[in-house]
Parts: sequence; C-alpha cells; structure tokens
Amino acid sequence: MIRNEVIDSLMGRKSIRKYTDQIPSEEEILTVVRAGQQAPFAMQLGSVIIQRNPETNTFNAPVQFIILCDIHRMEKVMEARGWKREASNIHSLLFGVQDAAYMAQNMVTAAESLGMGSCYIGVAPYMSEKLRQDCNLPDHVFPLVILTMGFPAEDPPVRPRYPVEFHLFEEKYPEFTGEMVNRAMDEMDRGYLEQDYYRKANFMIPLADKSQEEKFTFDNYSWTEHISRKTAQWNRDPEDILKLLRICGLSPTE
Repeated sequence: MIRNEVIDSLMGRKSIRKYTDQIPSEEEILTVVRAGQQAPFAMQLGSVIIQRNPETNTFNAPVQFIILCDIHRMEKVMEARGWKREASNIHSLLFGVQDAAYMAQNMVTAAESLGMGSCYIGVAPYMSEKLRQDCNLPDHVFPLVILTMGFPAEDPPVRPRYPVEFHLFEEKYPEFTGEMVNRAMDEMDRGYLEQDYYRKANFMIPLADKSQEEKFTFDNYSWTEHISRKTAQWNRDPEDILKLLRICGLSPTE
C-alpha cells in the first residue's frame, strides 16, 4: 500500500475518550471548522454548534461539536430568493446527512493534523428533544452526531477492520460464501480479543431473552457478537426515530 503523511494519519486514526486539560486555541478551532466547511457537499446542509464546558461535555472533552443536518438555513436562503421548499423532508434529510457527515470527517482529519484527537458520539439523533431545548434548534434542524475533541491523554491501539475483500466489490455486489463471512468475522474478532477490548471496557450486552444460555465470556466475546446483539435486540420499533424526526419538524410523510 502507498504510504504518505495523509495516508498514515488516516490509517492510524483512533477514537480518543480521554483528554488533557489543554484547551484548543481559537485559531485551532477555527481551522478545524473551516476545514469542515471545505468538505464536498450537495447543498451545504451541514452546520455546527460548539460547546466549551468540559464539566458537561462528553468525556469531559475541552470542546465538543454538535454536527447538524440544517435544512432550516437552506430555507432561509430560499426565502430570500422568493422560493419555498417543496422537496420532501426525507429527500432533504438524505442530502443533509451526507453533507453533515462529510463535514464532520473533514473536521476530524484537520484536528488530527494539529495534534488533537476526537470521538464520534452516534447517539445524538436519540437526544434530539434535549438538544433542541439546550441549543435552541428550530424546526428542520436534526442533530446527526456529537464530536468530542481535544488533545489526547491516551494512546489506544487502532481498532480492527474487515479485510478489504469484504468491503471492495468488483463491478457487482457478491454472493457471500460462508468462508468469506467467517474469514471476515475472524479478522475482526481476533483483533479485538488481542486488544482485550471488551474485558477492559467491562461491557458485554446481556441477552434480552433470559431463557437463552449465555455462552460467551470475555475470553471469546468480541465485535461480531457485540454488534449482532445490538442489532438483534435494540431499536426494533421504527416509531422511536420517526417520533424524533417529527419533534424536529421533519415528519417523513411531508
């Protein structure tokens, strides 16, 4: 694989959950946000709120950003041009998710080039009601992700990824064989077990069906079992997220 400074930074990226007391300078913060603005976009539907209180920020981070899908701002521009949005909420939100995600990743990459670390907090959409109140979010603004940031006080290892052949498909989507799936699962699970990740975190998702026998310990519980339990046992009702979209003025039927 080709190596250079940018590639090495991307390949070495890890989530940072412990930070020093050093506060990023205003110039560093502005640089990170401007780098985010320069990400590719469909309609510039991403915007950012910064929070600077380590006592209330996730992981006591010096700063954290709330990355927003901001359809409201686009509507203000349209209004100034004498137009009204007729595109559906779902159509607009799909582009908003893309724009906000591109922006967030540019911010992460820029921060790492300045010696900072970060961590994505994906639960932000499920905090929509609270974030609307805390941050005075108008209708048609949806929180996509929280991004903590600061100077690292830890140096965790890079977490495993599936092998490339489980990601990259030539021309057409493949029919997965059992061998392909097992090889990919083994690579992920061995990597996490070698790092003793779940034992150190002391986190094993319990079985919701209490009649099931628990067959895993921290000696063999790893990523594929963990993610399977999440997806098999949590968030079954689509109404959970539909309710949050409606709270944000983004009913999927409008």
